[in-house]
Amino acid sequence: MSMIMDRLREGKFVLIAEIGVNYYDIATKEGITPLAAAKEMVKAAKDAGVHAVKFQTYKAGTLAAKASPSYWDTTEEPTTSQYELFKKFDHFGEAEYRELSAYATELGIEFFSTAFDFDSADYLNDMMEVYKISSSDLSNLPFIRYQAMKNKPILLSVGASNLDEIEMAIDTIRSVNDKEIVLMHCVLEYPTPLTDTNLLKILSLKRQFPELIIGYSDHTKPTENCDVIKTAYNLGALCIEKHFTLDKTLKGNDHYHAMDPKDAERILASIDEMDMIRGSGEIRCLDTEAAARKNARRSIVSATDIQKGTVITEEMLTYKRPGTGISPTRMEELLGMKAAEDIPEDTILQEQMFTHA
Repeated sequence: MSMIMDRLREGKFVLIAEIGVNYYDIATKEGITPLAAAKEMVKAAKDAGVHAVKFQTYKAGTLAAKASPSYWDTTEEPTTSQYELFKKFDHFGEAEYRELSAYATELGIEFFSTAFDFDSADYLNDMMEVYKISSSDLSNLPFIRYQAMKNKPILLSVGASNLDEIEMAIDTIRSVNDKEIVLMHCVLEYPTPLTDTNLLKILSLKRQFPELIIGYSDHTKPTENCDVIKTAYNLGALCIEKHFTLDKTLKGNDHYHAMDPKDAERILASIDEMDMIRGSGEIRCLDTEAAARKNARRSIVSATDIQKGTVITEEMLTYKRPGTGISPTRMEELLGMKAAEDIPEDTILQEQMFTHA
């Protein structure tokens, strides 16, 4: 059972903490093993109310050639070789991820990991209920097809891509898999400046792919008011993925644009507030509007003295607050009836004051 997909099917917000490989730096800082640090981060995410944790499963040698250049902010992460950076963080294998998956299940938070090679795509299969495909693999159609053949829902990040590439990736998935696809808007800038977030792309993806669920993988630096996440949610991103750390001041890798537990709590509280503000969308008068409805609406009121037996004409009537008398919507019914009693000017008219002519 996937908590992610169960919530998304019900139209509920999902927050994913991408731990990635940030646990290595936490382990160094705290003087503990990487596995202990990873578990500590899973527990912190669960305690903050996060719905799922995601890792990254790779080996540097199968992911990047030794000549691969950096594409991140080197003032934050000074390593200029992808291979050298990934080599620092590729020590976990099946045994470690299996232990993390079991630990997450014990805590009641969903575990999954982005596979970056065929071997990890295989051994992760029975540990997770969804697959996540990185933006970096959007054009790697053979690998997309291989993961799609596991026949599980797929979260597909679409950073740095054009429409035709997204369509090809979706077609590749659909050729072997009919489960849900969650398209994740994403900008491959680390960190992403606010000027480049392009959140209206969420609306474009919803229009272009109305049958799919739309999400957002965020690489902006967290803000106190959570404006980026709230805006993405209000534009239709139901699933938000954000890097996660226990210390945003740590240099290197994905700490400098990650959320910490307090940020995660703020995001979830902000989404709850947005849900409250957005309401149900039902078109009806609210119970809380009843008094205003009664007193701010208008009734038909006598514009002059009307003697008993007089046939009612439009000139004898006007419309004033409150709405406790005959509604102006019934004006046509009143015309041609007779006054059943003397009616003084400025009287809020009631049904018993009239009789049929």
